[in-house]
Amino acid sequence: MSIPAELNGTWNLDPTHATLGFAIRHAGVSKVRGQFNDFTGSASTENGTASAEVEIKVVSIDTRNEGRDGHLQSGDFFDAEQFPTITFKTTAVEIDGDDAKITGDLTIKGVTKSITLKGEFNGVADDPFGAHRTGFSLTGSFNRGDFGLTWNAALEAGGFLLGDKVKLDLEAEFVKA
Repeated sequence: MSIPAELNGTWNLDPTHATLGFAIRHAGVSKVRGQFNDFTGSASTENGTASAEVEIKVVSIDTRNEGRDGHLQSGDFFDAEQFPTITFKTTAVEIDGDDAKITGDLTIKGVTKSITLKGEFNGVADDPFGAHRTGFSLTGSFNRGDFGLTWNAALEAGGFLLGDKVKLDLEAEFVKA
């Protein structure tokens, strides 16, 4: 596995062509989905090695429910006032054809843990406006309790309101600087 030479250089995340979504089990019977709407990032590749960083604004969380979004920003969850950003910094990037595996340090509420995202390297292309683009479709998961996101409520029939596993879904398009 190696980093394709066509990725050499510096790349900036294009937030208008990227989504950062998540899903968590709710009441044991379904999943609630949401996304973060304000994030920035960059990547750099040189001599077969790559690195990337992403910064996410916690207050941009969007689950299509204003009350729930406010609760998620509170001290019960992300504590946006004290910890306004979530960050991800790569520690390893592997690309094998269309397959991508990206491992990095995710930091939420001052706690850093390693996670791995897997998916597709979608190639490189020039758009009609002269921008050189590349993209990835990635998924992964983490245990929210590992980051101190432990608020929950017991259900009358047993179990808890929220699951522990948070699934991530990322579509990332980068433009060469």
